[in-house]
Amino acid sequence: MARADRLDRLDRRREGLEEDYRTALIAALKITAAGSWGLFDHRQDRHDRARAAPVVAELEGLAEEIAELREQLMLDEPFALHRQFLAARGPVRAQAVGEPKQARAWLERLEAETEQT
Repeated sequence: MARADRLDRLDRRREGLEEDYRTALIAALKITAAGSWGLFDHRQDRHDRARAAPVVAELEGLAEEIAELREQLMLDEPFALHRQFLAARGPVRAQAVGEPKQARAWLERLEAETEQT
């Protein structure tokens, strides 16, 4: 029984951290959608990076904690939202949409996912 309680507590902690991650990402996306570049690191500008560094570090920290909990709980699948965020970061082609427009698309997608649950 103690093991089951411990696993239940770990799983609740994981769920809470995943919600914290989502909340932090949405807050950052709103700032980016309003015109602040750097979250997706498309321009790879040092000023943009410096501006976005605290939120990116926060997201990375939360993702590491989540990954550790998922490992302890023996969950096979990684935390998908963080993987998607990492995949969206970095250099893009010249004709790619800007970070504010990309952030708005992410917000719409996350809102639609929330409505489905």
